[in-house]
Amino acid sequence: MADQNEFHNGMSATDLTGVAWRKSSYSGAVGNCVEVARLANGDVAVRNSRFPDGPALVYTPAEIAAFVDGARDGEFDDLA
Repeated sequence: MADQNEFHNGMSATDLTGVAWRKSSYSGAVGNCVEVARLANGDVAVRNSRFPDGPALVYTPAEIAAFVDGARDGEFDDLA
């Protein structure tokens, strides 16, 4: 179990106990989903739902906001 001072990119998602993972309602039933969870210190963890015990990437609220704003503006539409 990680405390709020131990969060880092590439950590095992299983070390993030007590967090509520969620995914988009647009995700398919096949498990091809990105899941996110807010951490105790306000950062946001991201993991691949197909590998829930795999690594989690950890982002600051500002980094998540920049990504979400870019997605809203269509900056990543070429990836879909």
